[in-house]
Amino acid sequence: MSDRVGSPARLRFRAVNVFLLAAAITSIGVGYMLLAGGSTAMAPVLLVLGYCVLFPAGLAL
Repeated sequence: MSDRVGSPARLRFRAVNVFLLAAAITSIGVGYMLLAGGSTAMAPVLLVLGYCVLFPAGLAL
């Protein structure tokens, strides 16, 4: 950790973070497209996967 007070925190994204965030954005986008098309089975699964699993994992790992 830095001893300087007020120094901004740095986020270090590795390849796995970028991959998970890209997968989250893709999952959310496809989920909304399916939802607009009337899908009531697969769209919610993709949206929950993107918002609740992939996006937090992309930020946390």
